[in-house]
Amino acid sequence: MMSAVELRAGITFIQNQKLYKVLQADHHKPGKGNTVMRLKLKDLRSGAITETTMHPDVKLEQAIIETKSVQYLYLQDQTAVFMDLETYEQYEVATKLIQAELPYLVENMTVKIDFYNTEVVGITLPTTVTLTVTETQPAIKGATVSGSGKPATLNTGLVVTVPDFVNVGDQLEINTQDGSYVKRVNK
Repeated sequence: MMSAVELRAGITFIQNQKLYKVLQADHHKPGKGNTVMRLKLKDLRSGAITETTMHPDVKLEQAIIETKSVQYLYLQDQTAVFMDLETYEQYEVATKLIQAELPYLVENMTVKIDFYNTEVVGITLPTTVTLTVTETQPAIKGATVSGSGKPATLNTGLVVTVPDFVNVGDQLEINTQDGSYVKRVNK
């Protein structure tokens, strides 16, 4: 058991038979009244994200999440298929659980799959991924990194703002935390 005051981003806990992952946790002391915890939570079973407040003394059961390295194989209907790199066992994950991660998944990419007991509850991406530009405006001659940028569609369908010098076919390193352009990768 743990108190709500101990919650930090990344911690998982069980409350009312629901499995939550903390996305954000802040102490809030209003002008009058008691301190409360402002929380942004993700229900790991439904994928729903909610914002709530909790009294700091509320007792919660911490959920231990185990991870395994797996390889992303393919998308079929509403399911993403992954393979354990050691046992070659395959895991099917409903796409509704990994909506935020889907735009970063490329076939044969290694990710971590998250388990609560034997239940698959999500995946953890690497901090950055390399994706290919499939559509963007032509490069502007003499463009520099400091320009305002332009939209580019990547091979997974993700649209990011990139510097003006980026062309179709360029490989880009993208931050999976916020979907931002990091750098162009040399071929």
